[in-house]
Amino acid sequence: MAKVGIIMGSKSDLPIMQEAADILDYLGVEYEMDIVSAHRTPEKMFEYGKNAHTRGIKTIIAGAGGAAHLPGMTASLTPLPVIGVPIKSRNSIDGWDSVLSILQMPGGIPVATVALDGAKNAGILAAKIVAVNEPKLMDRLVEYIGELKEKVIESAKDM
Repeated sequence: MAKVGIIMGSKSDLPIMQEAADILDYLGVEYEMDIVSAHRTPEKMFEYGKNAHTRGIKTIIAGAGGAAHLPGMTASLTPLPVIGVPIKSRNSIDGWDSVLSILQMPGGIPVATVALDGAKNAGILAAKIVAVNEPKLMDRLVEYIGELKEKVIESAKDM
């Protein structure tokens, strides 16, 4: 099965980014996770972005807070799809700095962007991208969508 890369700017991002890992675990998608700071370890970011596709990674989830350059810089280095997760960090301007830093990419460098702290949805989107060429994963996603539907139906019965 194809692999997803999950990277984040610092260890403080892990509680949010763990949600992407958790849903990928649930869906049975292999992933790797690392801290790759655009500002503190730019060489590592360049190495990761330029070579991820040669290691079997099929899409990258990149989470960052504050100025949030990691998703966009990674997208500029890789031919892979990048999903940006804006993270509301301690020094954030209500998270808007992160959202806008990831959302407002220049033409030619797309980054799919999920909601503030939306790592779970980033994991689901990554799984959907990978599932295009993985029939078993596609079946698992169909099953997951059915589980979501059942939860809503059960919740309505409990009212």
